[in-house]
Amino acid sequence: MRKFFILMLLLGSAIAAWANSSPITFGNSGGKIFLKGSSLSLSNATLTSFSGLGFNVKGILGTVAFTTGALSSGQLASRGAFAAGGPFLITSNGSAGLPHGILFSGSFSGPVNWTGSFTQGPNGGRWTYTLSGHIQGKFYNGLAATGATVEFSFDLAKGFQFGIGHPARENTGTTTMTSVPEPSSLAMLGSGLFVVSALAGRKYPIL
Repeated sequence: MRKFFILMLLLGSAIAAWANSSPITFGNSGGKIFLKGSSLSLSNATLTSFSGLGFNVKGILGTVAFTTGALSSGQLASRGAFAAGGPFLITSNGSAGLPHGILFSGSFSGPVNWTGSFTQGPNGGRWTYTLSGHIQGKFYNGLAATGATVEFSFDLAKGFQFGIGHPARENTGTTTMTSVPEPSSLAMLGSGLFVVSALAGRKYPIL
């Protein structure tokens, strides 16, 4: 009976560790963000780092692209918010031992914040913009992402503000999340443990 309880304790610890995995971080740079209808779209951004899921690599690893939902409040030139929705895709080129193809596929799960600030300087100064929000989706191995946050920074020189005809160049971007098994998988595992417990209880009754 003692062995059975030890086994259950070990299995429970494994489940807890599985559901609370280490952070997974993607870094990227380059590319441009531009207006696509009433949404923002990032293209040609390079995936430069990836840590998590057994990897910790840097280099020219792939691409990062997204499109937000429609503008819901504010204005593009200084401060605004975009609705949830819109695809978010991180793709690997197969280098540094990463699997070739889609590493993460998801969408924005809440409002996307867009904030601009102006810095005085030569040639009319510089506008810097920050995009931040939350995303949801799945990794290439089928695990779901939770607590996923994104933050990107962009800038425009010569005093231009972001808008039609004035796309912004990306400086850096960071996407941080953790992976968890699908709820259905945890439920199936829990059901299996319950059955094992019931069978073991019959074989080894508690006196």
